Amino acid sequence: MSTLKTLEGKVAFIQGGSRGIGAAIAKRLAKDGAAVALTYSASASSALEVVEAIEAAGGRAIAIKADSRDEQAIRAAIRHAVDSFGRLDILVNNAGVLAVAPIEEFKIEDLDRTLDVNVRSVVIASQEAARLMGEGGRIITIGSTNAERMPFAGGSVYALSKAAVAGFTKGLARDLGPRGITVNNVQPGPVDTEMNPDSGEFAESLKGIMALPRYGQAEEIASFVAYLAGPEAGYITGANLTIDGGFSA
Repeated sequence: MSTLKTLEGKVAFIQGGSRGIGAAIAKRLAKDGAAVALTYSASASSALEVVEAIEAAGGRAIAIKADSRDEQAIRAAIRHAVDSFGRLDILVNNAGVLAVAPIEEFKIEDLDRTLDVNVRSVVIASQEAARLMGEGGRIITIGSTNAERMPFAGGSVYALSKAAVAGFTKGLARDLGPRGITVNNVQPGPVDTEMNPDSGEFAESLKGIMALPRYGQAEEIASFVAYLAGPEAGYITGANLTIDGGFSA
C-alpha cells in the first residue's frame, strides 16, 4: 500500500471547513500531507473535532473563526494561516448557504446573504490568496450542479450564485494562468450531509432524476478536490467540473 503523500509540504486554507463537505476536504488534504487551516462561523466544537481528528492521524491543522460575510475576517484568516504555516498553496472556497423560495416571495435579505457568502466571499478569499500564493498554487471553489440544472421551483437565486462562481472561475484562470496558478470549480450534486441528508424530504425526488440513484458522499467530493490540488492536475484550469451522479446528464 502506497504511503506517498502528494501534498507533503503544502499548506491549504479551507473557507468553511467545520462540517460536511468542508470537513471531509480538510481531512483528505491533511491525509495527503498538507497542513490545513479551516474556518468556521459558529460551530467551534465541530471545527475543533476536525482539527483533533487530523492531529490524531499525525497531521497539522488549525481552526480560525471567520464569518464569510465579513471581508476583513476572511483576509485576516488567510493571513493567519500563512503566519502559522509559513506559506499558502491551496485555497478551497467551500462556505455556502441555500435559501429556497418562489421568486415572488424571495426575501431581499436572503438574496444579500446568498450573494455575500456564495459569491462575494469567493472573490475576496481568491483575491487575498492570489496575493500570497507562489507559482503553482491551486484555487478550488465548491460550486453546484445547479449552476447548470435547476429542476425544481424556488432555487433561482441559489442557481444564480453558483452560475456566477462558474463564470468567475473562467476569468480568474486567465488572470492567474501566467503564474502557474490553476483555478477550478467543483460542482457537486446531492451529497449526504447534515444540511441535505439522503433521508430528507427531497431525497427521493432528487434520486429519481439522477443517473446513479443515490446521494454522493462527502469523501467522494473530497477525493476530487484532492486530485485538483495535487501535482497531476497541473494542466486543468478554468474548468467547471461536475460530480453529481448524473444529476445534470
